[in-house]
Parts: sequence; structure tokens; C-alpha cells
Amino acid sequence: MSARIGVITFPGTLDDGDAARAVRYADAEAVSLWHADEDLHGVDAVVVPGGFSYGDYLRAGVIARYAPVMTSVIEAAHKGMPVLGICNGFQILCEAGLLPGAMIRNEGLHFVCRDQWLRVENHRTAWTTRYEQGAEILVPLKNNDGCYVADQSTVDMLEAEGRVVFRYVGGNPNGSRADIAGITSENGRVVGLMPHPEHAIDALTGPSDDGLGLFYSAVDALVKA
Repeated sequence: MSARIGVITFPGTLDDGDAARAVRYADAEAVSLWHADEDLHGVDAVVVPGGFSYGDYLRAGVIARYAPVMTSVIEAAHKGMPVLGICNGFQILCEAGLLPGAMIRNEGLHFVCRDQWLRVENHRTAWTTRYEQGAEILVPLKNNDGCYVADQSTVDMLEAEGRVVFRYVGGNPNGSRADIAGITSENGRVVGLMPHPEHAIDALTGPSDDGLGLFYSAVDALVKA
């Protein structure tokens, strides 16, 4: 029986279809989850995809954080369910308190869209075991509010505990503290990153297939569980 991975759709979500496709590429079943529905339909993991949920009104991710589905996601994450937040999903996970820090407007005050090199800093999370430590991967990046910020004590904590998962290589595209592109929770089950691995699962349609490792890693973690 294949792993069942939920993909949430909020008003304004853009990348739920791509995330579901990535889940299927990893030989798992993609289960659609609606923002207004608290029922997670028995999924084993959740992807909170990118886009502009609720138009990014107030600030990116803050309204989505209070959607009924997120009440269930937060509860499930606290019980150890793997959760991946991509771009706007990363913003939502920070707003929900599942990951520390916050996302603000890019340093240059412009929307950034480009293929971006990342270095894998932690290959022991539920979403990164298919990578080698220090590996560099190429995935698309597209955001307006992609600058990761946190106070110095939080950044120091993330560094000391090995919770920086991905770091920008070849230039910081949005001004994020310490070149941070992605982080993880204390237990390594929740991961958020600004770049889009779901757009890098097939070299025919993306810059590489480097992003597929996140989804295979989650399936591996679920099989072992």
C-alpha cells in the first residue's frame, strides 16, 4: 500500500497541482486537502504548497495559518507527521509556529524568479535523507516575500542544532539571514524552504530533477515508520 501524502489548496494557491505531481513521481498517492476542511482524510504526510494564499493580504501566510485545515495540520505535526512547506507554505508554517522565524519582503523589493543552487546542510530530516550532506541541488525560486528573518539567538540556535536544511549558494537572492533557504523543526519532521523542489522533478520540464529527492525521502520515512 503506497504512502498517502496530502496537498493543501487555499484560495490563491498556485502550485498544488505541481506538488501533487511530485508526490506521484515518488510513487505515493497525492490526496487533495481543502483549506476549509479539518479532515486530513487519513494522510501520512502533508505538503503545504506555494502560491499567494488569500492574496497575501495582511502578510504572506497569516490568514492561511488560521484556515480549518491548518488546525489539523498543526495537531498532526505535533504528533510527528511529516510536513513540508514550500514558499508560501514555508511562510504559513512560520506563522503557525511550527517553524521559527518569519518571512518578509525581499531585500531588493522585487519579485525574484530564477533557477537557484542550494547546498544541503542537513540530510537527516524526514524530507532530505535521499541527499548527501553538502550536495548542491538546482531548483527554481520564485517569491516576493522570501527573506527569512529571525533574531540572532534564533539563528544561532538553528545553526548549533543543525536545523538549517538548505542554504543558498552562488549569491543570496532575497537577503535571508545567513543565506538560509530552508529550516527544520527540532524533531526533523517539519521542513520549510523558499525554493520550489516540485518544479525540479523532471529535467524535461525543469532545470533538473534534483527536487524529487525531498518527496522520495518522505516516502522512505513513512515506510520505515
